[in-house]
Amino acid sequence: MGFAGRRATILVSSLLCSVLLSPVVATAAVRTAPTTAKKKAAAVHVAPVPAKKKTVSTGKAAAKKTVAKAPAKKVVKAPAKKVVKAPAKKVVKAPVKKVVKAAPKKVVKAPVKKVVRATAVKTTSVPTRASRLALVKTAKSINYYPSDAGWSAMWTNFNAAKIEADLTKAKALGADNVRVIVFPTSFGFPKPKADYTANLAKFISIADARGMTVRLTLFDWWAGYYDTAGSVAWAKSLLTPYANDRRVLSVEVQNEFDATNTQAVAWAKKVIPGLRAAVPTMPLTLSVSGTAGIAGLSQIRTAFAATPLDYLDFHFYGNSERALTEIRKAQAAAGSLPIVIGETGLSTAGADSEGDQAAFLARVFAAARAAKVGSVSPWTLYDFSNGAIPSNSAVSKIPAQYKFGLYRADGSAKPAVNVVKAYWAGQALSNNVLDLGFEVSNGNSPWRPYLSERGSAVRVTGNARTGTGSVSFSDTRRNGTDLPSLRIAPITPVQPGAKWHAEAWAKGKNVTGTNQIALSWFDANNKWLGQAQSKQVAAGTTGWIRLTVDATAPAGAASVQLHLKSGDNKGTVWFDDVVLS
Repeated sequence: MGFAGRRATILVSSLLCSVLLSPVVATAAVRTAPTTAKKKAAAVHVAPVPAKKKTVSTGKAAAKKTVAKAPAKKVVKAPAKKVVKAPAKKVVKAPVKKVVKAAPKKVVKAPVKKVVRATAVKTTSVPTRASRLALVKTAKSINYYPSDAGWSAMWTNFNAAKIEADLTKAKALGADNVRVIVFPTSFGFPKPKADYTANLAKFISIADARGMTVRLTLFDWWAGYYDTAGSVAWAKSLLTPYANDRRVLSVEVQNEFDATNTQAVAWAKKVIPGLRAAVPTMPLTLSVSGTAGIAGLSQIRTAFAATPLDYLDFHFYGNSERALTEIRKAQAAAGSLPIVIGETGLSTAGADSEGDQAAFLARVFAAARAAKVGSVSPWTLYDFSNGAIPSNSAVSKIPAQYKFGLYRADGSAKPAVNVVKAYWAGQALSNNVLDLGFEVSNGNSPWRPYLSERGSAVRVTGNARTGTGSVSFSDTRRNGTDLPSLRIAPITPVQPGAKWHAEAWAKGKNVTGTNQIALSWFDANNKWLGQAQSKQVAAGTTGWIRLTVDATAPAGAASVQLHLKSGDNKGTVWFDDVVLS
């Protein structure tokens, strides 16, 4: 046999062996088929093996070049048809069906669903500055300190269980956000202490567990304007963990910033860019006190024109009867920047009753709606118990600061709670809070006396048109043209040109003098603009009669009051069932 013949014989033998052995190899491959993850790992080691590719290609080339034509046709064709076809049908098809159908369903589908869901959650949880600001502008936000640990004491006497109970109560009111103040002097400066930052993280987690986000206010009780670098380092350390944390909506760089303090302005102009770099998607703001008011907003906007903020925080403690006018002035002062009302409320520590507080908040809420200000934050959730405010602060010396709460220090609700619930639920704010039927006890009514030294109204029972209560005047006098009266302002804000209707029922016994109702108008500076009066109660003794007034708010009107009047009356007149719309 020649050399070419021997090579042909060897080649045919090799082909026959490979064909006969191929079922065994295929079967082994099926049994040891790896999972998807394992396939990836195996591919790393198997793919770069050039020896097999080189050997196969060399064999094929050799066969074409060296095998004699006659023997190749005779030997190769017959075995190839006989051996290859039968094993291919028997071995290859069955394993392919078994491996492809079972493995993809079990391995591929489950991991794909799991990976996609995790990625989606991560993407949607990362906020932008615009998305955060949108939430700030509509936040149902409550200002918070525990009733027994106000201001910095909240952090030095941190009580997670108390906070959990309190924020549960705030959530029940309808709150979806809580504003909380962080103090550098308590947390440690210029590097916050680990236990304090842990308490802040715990607070944010407690709020989040109740479906509430957090607005952080920094640098309260602060005068360290000389240390800009330390201030930036402290704020960065505190805020960086929350740079992309959806639970934190915004940062107020300083509470009630004084824009007339040149050192403070210079400090803030450096701190703000530092925070921008650390938390670029976090909206930044400054707030102004109720005292600084509109002027303070204008000063901040002017001072920081080159170091822009994202919105301004207006603290409103002014006359609620003129709240709409004041809010619109604040909007004008803020220019293109949106505003929120970050604090508002009325203390019940002095002459103002809990009824006054409820009416105050209702008027501010109604005015904010009319002005399209979407976020109004009551100050504060709780009254404070004696000793709750740190004694080293000026705040602790102000009695009014202890009684701004919606809830008393013992946890019981004031009338304002129902007003806040209605507002956050998007309900209409009615005059029901005004005690128009005189059914509320005297200490909880929002009615106010005028010229009481000339004659005061007395709340009485047993002589009412409906219900049980009414008010009466007896033996009254006058002060020139002014008459003693009992007055109330509506919840709906006053706008020039709007029509108003008022009515009350009255009856008299041995009545003399002037007894009637009147609508009195005032401008933005509380200047009296005039009044519209009803007819008078007839002299002598009468039954219940209806007194009415219909009028249009004059130009420049910012508020209106309804007065129940009685002057030069030697007898007694009763009023009940008031309507104001």
